Amino acid sequence: MSNKKKVLFICIHNSARSQMAETFLNDLGGEKFAAESAGLEPGTLNPLVVQVMAEEGYDISGNSTNSVFDFHKEKRSYDIVVAVCSKEAEERCPIFPGTGERLHWPFDDPSSTQGSQEERLQATRRIRDQIRAKIEEFISEEFLR
Repeated sequence: MSNKKKVLFICIHNSARSQMAETFLNDLGGEKFAAESAGLEPGTLNPLVVQVMAEEGYDISGNSTNSVFDFHKEKRSYDIVVAVCSKEAEERCPIFPGTGERLHWPFDDPSSTQGSQEERLQATRRIRDQIRAKIEEFISEEFLR
């Protein structure tokens, strides 16, 4: 663990985007990274996100939602902190104190999708796939450093 880069994904509720990013990075880049996720106002896991992640073979149904404040109180530190809030919510997106590199990857919020159940699932799948692609790109770039 000590030779792995520690990465924190943050968003407002830690119920969707940050959970997906954490899961993908730990699975796809686990030999080089150790990822966690947290939110400003931890909520409950988005059931659509749980469903679309299960479609890809990931069971996140037992994940807890975490508070950035709790992580800070525990004096956790990270090499890289990635905010995954949408452009619209960027001003509310939490920051995490410390000296780590800060990145912002804006993704739409699955909880704000509209329409029928199937339309909302399709939108959540699109966001999931965008996050996975960004994680894969991030891993490739980091291996080149």
